[in-house]
Amino acid sequence: MTQMYHYATVSKALDELNENGFTYDFNLHQEDIAKNPNKYEIKHVYRYEGDTDPGDAAVVYGIQSSSGKKGVFVTGFSANSITEAAQALIQISMKNRIK
Repeated sequence: MTQMYHYATVSKALDELNENGFTYDFNLHQEDIAKNPNKYEIKHVYRYEGDTDPGDAAVVYGIQSSSGKKGVFVTGFSANSITEAAQALIQISMKNRIK
C-alpha cells in the first residue's frame, strides 16, 4: 500500500526516503520505468505545493523495482514536466487506489 507523507520541503522528503534506503535516482534512468511500468511499485508518495509559485509544485515518489532496487523519482505538476515515466507512475498510483 502506498503511504502519503507531507514534509515542509522536497529536500526533507528526499532526506527521509534516503534514510529509509531509497537511494537510487530513478530520474537518471526513467526510460525503464516508461517501458516497463509493471516492474515498479510505488511505496511512498510525497506531494509538495509551493506557497506562492505553482511552478514549485512537485511529487516525490519512493519506488521499488521488482529486482528490489529502492529509489526516488521527482516530477513537477506542470504540463511540460510530465514525462513518459511520470505518466507511468501516475497510472501505477491510480491502479493501486482502485484495489
